[in-house]
Amino acid sequence: MDISIIKKKFFLLAFFPTIICAQYTDVINSNRPGRAASAYAVGKNVVQAEVGLLYEQQDNADLNSDSNIFGADYALRYGLLFEELEVIMEGTFITQNITYPDLGIEGSLTNFSRNRVGLKYLVFDPYKDPARSKPNLYSWRANNLFQWKNLIPAVSVYGGANFVLGDNPFYPGEPTISYRGGIQTQSRLSPRFVLISNIAYDRITTDTPEWRYALSVTHAFRDPRWSVFFEGQGISGDRYSDIILRTGVARLINPNFQADIHMGSGFKNDPSRIFVVLGFSYRLDFHKDELIPINEQQSGMNGKIKKNSNKRKSKKKRKNRG
Repeated sequence: MDISIIKKKFFLLAFFPTIICAQYTDVINSNRPGRAASAYAVGKNVVQAEVGLLYEQQDNADLNSDSNIFGADYALRYGLLFEELEVIMEGTFITQNITYPDLGIEGSLTNFSRNRVGLKYLVFDPYKDPARSKPNLYSWRANNLFQWKNLIPAVSVYGGANFVLGDNPFYPGEPTISYRGGIQTQSRLSPRFVLISNIAYDRITTDTPEWRYALSVTHAFRDPRWSVFFEGQGISGDRYSDIILRTGVARLINPNFQADIHMGSGFKNDPSRIFVVLGFSYRLDFHKDELIPINEQQSGMNGKIKKNSNKRKSKKKRKNRG
């Protein structure tokens, strides 16, 4: 597709909030880069794959060990039944090579460090209000600068299950299935800034459940094919606790394909973490717009045409002629 067409589409996405916050968009809507997930689904009948190749270095001061980790994370997303619902399967498969220098011991661990399936449902979208969605045709300032009402977020709920398959060395003794519930929000602060927040209670029904939260800000550049993000993630539990910071960039290759790269680190030294991830997102777009019959539309959905208004007009004409 011509680059000028892509730029025009991105201008529309940046200027009109009704488009940027719709369930379905003409341009791919990826959760990458980072771990904070959007409140919005991919759109009905859209199939989307998001994959990342990762390298991480861990040093554990308490155990006096060094680790090199290679792996891949993935997410498969599908817009199910209607626009507000999405089913998502996601996980991370890694190989961790561990060395204990003082003992002269080396080892390797391989399995899923994350493996789950869940459903996300949009329960509130502030841009469904037609009056809220209309741009101000008389004020550039009103459309492009921060307004307090922009803090009102779209809200979705998430429910899913974690799976520990086989003899997983990363979760010894845990049950095969545990559960996860969460809330995801998204606010359009301005045409170029989007704020996403997530909070989740994870690994429910295990002996070591975790609270996880994330806050992410994304900024689109003047060339809207490029964007940058900053993210903070917190993990609190008996098994593992840390605060992780991430930053990176994403580049739209075409309307259905995005590439990204990000890096990050943790705050603790048991273990310390430094990592880099190269990612890609691609979608198969089978979405079709559904037309709403006039007799099922609410007043004002299609201008000021109201149900049976044409019938009343035709009756008046007949009476006048009679």
